[in-house]
Amino acid sequence: MNLKSINHTSDPHWRGLYITGVWAGLAMLGIMVLQITIFTAWPPPQTTEGFFELFQQSWPLGLLSMDLLYIFNNMLLIPIYLALYAALKREAESAMLIALVLGLVGIAAYFASNTSLEMLSLSNQYAAATSDAQRTALLGAGHAMLATYRGTVFDANYVLNVAALLIMAWVMLRSQVFSKTTAWFGLTAGILMIIPSTAGIIGLVFSLLSLVPWAVFLVLVMRRLLRLDPSKSPSV
Repeated sequence: MNLKSINHTSDPHWRGLYITGVWAGLAMLGIMVLQITIFTAWPPPQTTEGFFELFQQSWPLGLLSMDLLYIFNNMLLIPIYLALYAALKREAESAMLIALVLGLVGIAAYFASNTSLEMLSLSNQYAAATSDAQRTALLGAGHAMLATYRGTVFDANYVLNVAALLIMAWVMLRSQVFSKTTAWFGLTAGILMIIPSTAGIIGLVFSLLSLVPWAVFLVLVMRRLLRLDPSKSPSV
């Protein structure tokens, strides 16, 4: 690593952001393990009626089955993206700014797509309904919530975050801040994420496969961010 890169990435002004990114990465890895465990043990329903029934049986499990944890996952991406921007902006500031904006817009899109709390409310209303007409109307509203949950806004979140990851990994590949290994794991995860998880069995398979390189990428990024902490040695 050249001296210019060391001096920049060891800037004490970014220390707090780097450490925050590390903690966010650790929390994200924990959530990933928890999500996989929950989805394996309790596969989510495929129908509106199934979700309504699940919410009545166990509302916490209903919320988790509708990716409540993924909301926190996306929140944790914010400090990770910011830390990567701070570490790499001298390498390709325009590209990193574009990646950062794409990623943040993608995160905002996910918040708009998740309808877990709306489904909980509709499930409670459905359970309390006293006529077939009310239940039919509530089922229709539930169908609409599931369509939003699995629809265009969710796919937009997927595509925008994939674009952000690919750009960041590409910058890493050309930089001396992160290793080429880190960059290739990021590129591999991004390529596997190109097909959204909503694209049937193929999307689900690619989504699950992407978790392995993504987890390795996170670990390598966290390790490097710790070494960019100016209180520690900047050497690799």
